[in-house]
Amino acid sequence: MILVVDVGNTNIVLGVYKDSRNIAGWRISTDAKKTSDEYSIKVMQLFLQSDLNPKEVKGIIISSVVPNIMHSLENMVKKSFGINPLIVGPGVKTGINIKYDNPKEVGADRIVNAVAAHDKYNKDLIIIDFGTATTFCSLTKDANYLGGCITPGIKISSDALFDRAAKLPRIELETPKSIICKNTVTSMQAGIIYGYIGQVEYIVNKMKKEMMDHGTEEPFVIATGGLAKLIAKETDVIDKVDSSLTLEGLRIIYEKNKE
Repeated sequence: MILVVDVGNTNIVLGVYKDSRNIAGWRISTDAKKTSDEYSIKVMQLFLQSDLNPKEVKGIIISSVVPNIMHSLENMVKKSFGINPLIVGPGVKTGINIKYDNPKEVGADRIVNAVAAHDKYNKDLIIIDFGTATTFCSLTKDANYLGGCITPGIKISSDALFDRAAKLPRIELETPKSIICKNTVTSMQAGIIYGYIGQVEYIVNKMKKEMMDHGTEEPFVIATGGLAKLIAKETDVIDKVDSSLTLEGLRIIYEKNKE
């Protein structure tokens, strides 16, 4: 078995693979204040609840966009599993040609998504990851990572409205039936969600044009991340929601580097 760990700003997503098949997955809160012992207790509980034996884990890979949590996580892995984890970063084989001005600036999560998307779809692609920030990435069939853009995530936008406007309440992110709303809560929901959909559609269409102007076929658009389904059901610019993309990418990178 291998354990794959994706550390985001809001959540840590863990998955267990056996013979390239996902057999368990969990999501816990990212907390830089937690010690390695606290993370160890939590992860061991998750293995126990899923009736999995931690001693059967033979390899571990971690990608992270939160540097100040890595010391605790690496210590947790070494204490709990007796394994030195593979950390996604410079020097790790991915099979992706990064065309960024400075390839080291590309977030590990974006690289991992690109690896999985290229392996699974083998097309000209736009990859959208709806996380704490929303990332849009352009990837060619030849595995050239062209770049992309980053926007505030939909929850950041919602929280900012609550934090900065004194009379507006904190709301659930739900799609209202109408964009012409008759109360404050649904008015905020409509503005945030439909406004975000408009942003996604504009960015995707502009990225498609730029890619096709440079000789690619029309890109296939994949969405992943916690709020991907919420947005995808309201727009036709997203071709597929693939919630397992990041964990699959970690598994693939581990296989490329396990020797």
